[in-house]
Amino acid sequence: MKILVSGSHGLVGTALIKSLEPDGHEIYRLVRHYPESPDQIEWSPERYSIALSLIEGFDSVVHLAGESIAEGRWTGEKKKKIRESRTRGTKLLADALGNLTSPPRVLLSASAIGYYGDRDEQVLTESSAPGNDFLSEVCVEWENATSHATAMGVRVMNARFGIILDKEGGALKKMLPPFRMGIGGRIGSGKQWMSWIALDDVVAGLKLALTNESLAGPVNFVAPNPVRNAEFTKTLGHALSRPTFLPIPEFGVRLAFGEMADALLLSSQRVEPKKLKDAGYEFKYPNLDGALKHVLKR
Repeated sequence: MKILVSGSHGLVGTALIKSLEPDGHEIYRLVRHYPESPDQIEWSPERYSIALSLIEGFDSVVHLAGESIAEGRWTGEKKKKIRESRTRGTKLLADALGNLTSPPRVLLSASAIGYYGDRDEQVLTESSAPGNDFLSEVCVEWENATSHATAMGVRVMNARFGIILDKEGGALKKMLPPFRMGIGGRIGSGKQWMSWIALDDVVAGLKLALTNESLAGPVNFVAPNPVRNAEFTKTLGHALSRPTFLPIPEFGVRLAFGEMADALLLSSQRVEPKKLKDAGYEFKYPNLDGALKHVLKR
């Protein structure tokens, strides 16, 4: 299969390509600089520019590019970058694919469970309504930006990623230093639900979606057993053989992180991977303790 990948050097993109290449797939990367090798294709969401002739003939496209939401405080400028990096780049790519003579069969486009907002105890599936905060708005626009590709007959899947667990990147990498020093603890009340997924299951789920026709539209990429923050804290401490007795009060989190605290650290999202389960996907790491032991030993 000939596959085009954006965000190829991020946490998910790196792991996905590493898994696809031994299977004999032909991988090309969308990059924002002058191509340095034959497997790179330049594009510029800022200039809304991509050469249609260079993206003809791909079987599949995996779109993972986007500004990090967890780096730095959410100033007005940062929020603008978060929104535009997702919506503008996605619309450029989807519009281009929809205008090709030979469009790909499938576009796998990243999204996030931030779509649902803070939902307390609700069990959320792909059919649940969006929330009403900044991240919810971004995710709605992000997913809607793929509409032209869908209208032109491309099977589009919007992968709503939960908290991706891997020690080399993402949220877990940021958590590890304080927890390893024994100064980790629950955040706020600790009652908020955390919907997580091991990186290996993200990669395997995306590979399944490349060929499984039933996986279209929004698909929740989360493990089947979400946990509350207090349980996550306890399980991570146990995996590291460290105490977790230093809770962080809500006011302290808000003081340190501003608006991002409510959206990423204090919000509750109890998400179910209904479509993945219906497609027959069997999670390698359905439970948190097994997932953490795996990723920490990798």
